[in-house]
Amino acid sequence: MILYGSNTSPYVRRLRIYCGIHHLCIEYKAIDIFNEHDREILIKHNPARKIPFLISAEQAICDSNVIARYLQDKFSLPHLNWEQENLLTTINACNDSLVEMLLGDRSGFDTQADVLFFNLQRERITETLAYLDKQCTTDVFLNCEYLQISLYCLLDWIRFRDLADISHLNGLLNHLETWQQHTLAKETDPRS
Repeated sequence: MILYGSNTSPYVRRLRIYCGIHHLCIEYKAIDIFNEHDREILIKHNPARKIPFLISAEQAICDSNVIARYLQDKFSLPHLNWEQENLLTTINACNDSLVEMLLGDRSGFDTQADVLFFNLQRERITETLAYLDKQCTTDVFLNCEYLQISLYCLLDWIRFRDLADISHLNGLLNHLETWQQHTLAKETDPRS
């Protein structure tokens, strides 16, 4: 099996850490989706043209959530319950809005303008982070390793890209600090 992705993607990083924790023999190949050759690989395997994707026995599995479920089935790892799935959806919603804002900035848009699209993204980011700050200390969250990894990767990516102010969210800051000490977090650090 080969996992394709970018070293800076929090979606890719969560899978790399998860696979490492469970000692899953999965090769990782970093690709640059803006490089012509690498883009051809992306287009060949994922019609949505997004990373990550996993190639397993010539089958492409796309999206980090689907890949995680596939790995959980294949290697008999615990699955998320419905409450945990909802928390993962919240993490992903925040992450997706931050991606939209980052792409807007890189495309030359004024993402701080009073425009419906950017207003909705900013509101979603603020509200989901506040919600996750409260949820990250609950048993539902703490009993799910994949959620913990996913939130850590989101928070560290926020810091890496300077995307949002989380300095007032103590639950999130404690979670970030705890996971930063993990060997696999250090090995997958997008800054290196």
